Amino acid sequence: MGDFWVFGYGSLIWNPGFAHVETSRARLSGYRRSLCVKSWVHRGTRERPGLVLGLDRGGSCVGLAFRVPGELRDEVIGYLRERELVTNVYLERQLQVRLADGRQVEAVTYVADPKHEQYAGRMDELHAAEIVRDATGQSGANPDYVLSTIKHLEALGIRDHWLERVAAQLA
Repeated sequence: MGDFWVFGYGSLIWNPGFAHVETSRARLSGYRRSLCVKSWVHRGTRERPGLVLGLDRGGSCVGLAFRVPGELRDEVIGYLRERELVTNVYLERQLQVRLADGRQVEAVTYVADPKHEQYAGRMDELHAAEIVRDATGQSGANPDYVLSTIKHLEALGIRDHWLERVAAQLA
């Protein structure tokens, strides 16, 4: 099998955790970056869920696409499934993304399952910040996750106005 692409929109941007041979800014249409997933493991608990990013329907999302050598497919897909499908709130999808150079490629990505009990849905930035503010899970404090995401997006020149407003409420 040939090389394949993985689309990252959150923590995969700054911590992909897998070998890749090319990275490109990319846009996924039809989905937006959103704090739409209740985190019971990494950034919260069942008693005090945090919020983590998911791809939710509507709009578009700019992130990074990583090209992975075909011979690493099983290893990388296994790693991604272990990382992203901890509670099965995400659905693994092959979706078209447009790379910065104009190429259109199919990429593995993980979208939020609106039927899953951890799906938080759409909310305003004040409510999201309220939930994030005091949540902590196995991977650390929820505000650190949101602020780190903003920092890394800014370093790449990627704007996410809604997430920036959530971060401003946390500052």
